[in-house]
Amino acid sequence: MRQIIHLSTRQREELLDITPQVTAVLKASGIRQGVLSVYAQGATAATMIQENWDESVQTDVVDLLRKLIPRGIWRHDEQDGNGDSHLKAGLVGPSETIPIIDGELGLSRWQNIFFCEFDGPRNDRRVVCTVLADRDES
Repeated sequence: MRQIIHLSTRQREELLDITPQVTAVLKASGIRQGVLSVYAQGATAATMIQENWDESVQTDVVDLLRKLIPRGIWRHDEQDGNGDSHLKAGLVGPSETIPIIDGELGLSRWQNIFFCEFDGPRNDRRVVCTVLADRDES
C-alpha cells in the first residue's frame, strides 16, 4: 500500500511531527507485521526519527544544522539562494524505515517521525508512505 501525506510548512527550517499521519496510513493498511517507509519528496526536505518528549531537541537539530551548514556561502546560492537547504536535506536523508509490530509502529516510547523542512515555507510538501507486509502475512 502507498499513500501520500500532504503538508504545509510555516518556517524556512522546522521539524514537523508526522507520526499521527503515518500511524493513520498504517491503520488504513491493515498490515500487522512488516515495514513502513516514509520518503520526503523534494531536494530540500528530509525525514528523521527523533525524540518526541521535549521540543528543544527539534530546535537543537535545526540549530546544529544551521551552524554546520550556514546560509549564503555555497555555489548553488547563485542559482536560487538555497544551497544550504540542499546540503542539510542530503545530510539528514529523505527516508526512514520503521518496523511494523503487531499492527503498531515499532518506535520506542521517546521516538516520533519528523518531516524536516529546510527551504520553507511551502504549501504542498509531500511524504510518500509505503507499507509492506511480511511474506507470511500476504
